[in-house]
Amino acid sequence: MRPPRTSPSRTIRVGGDRRPDRHPSFVHEPPTDPHLDADRRWMEEAIREAAAAGARGEVPIGAVVVLGDRLLARAGNASVAVHDPTAHAEVRALRAAAHAARNYRLLETTLYVTLEPCVMCMGAALHARVARLVYGCADPKGGAAGSLFDLASDQRLNHRIAVTAGVAEDGCRALLREFFRTRRVPST
Repeated sequence: MRPPRTSPSRTIRVGGDRRPDRHPSFVHEPPTDPHLDADRRWMEEAIREAAAAGARGEVPIGAVVVLGDRLLARAGNASVAVHDPTAHAEVRALRAAAHAARNYRLLETTLYVTLEPCVMCMGAALHARVARLVYGCADPKGGAAGSLFDLASDQRLNHRIAVTAGVAEDGCRALLREFFRTRRVPST
């Protein structure tokens, strides 16, 4: 196994990772990240957006974009309501943040999202030049920030995003589990 990457885009796990050493970009460190208190506070905002999306019948994923200590935008999934496969929470929050900042380049911002972003959402974050991504729970089937793909630190791309994973992981996972549990019909 090769040593963990030491680039600024490395992933820091702060939650209970149940997949140790699964992916080389995951750096297991104790929760000494200086951003941790703010990360937990902003992730709570993303969780509120996710819960609201779930109440509307959308997959409960929420996102917020923050610049320093200022909230630029918040959004939940809305693909079902607006009949738009690109209306993921991350894309909607990035669009609103770009509008609020009057610039599509969201330099020095942090994107908080309850579930590890998919390829489309990571592409949007990379193009927006987001500095940091903080997510709650990993998505082993479609995550593009270290689980299935690792676009955040892909050296072939001209931008990299620092990633912190596992913030409020249990709460984020519980929202998704409950949402899908209530929609699955037991087979008879």
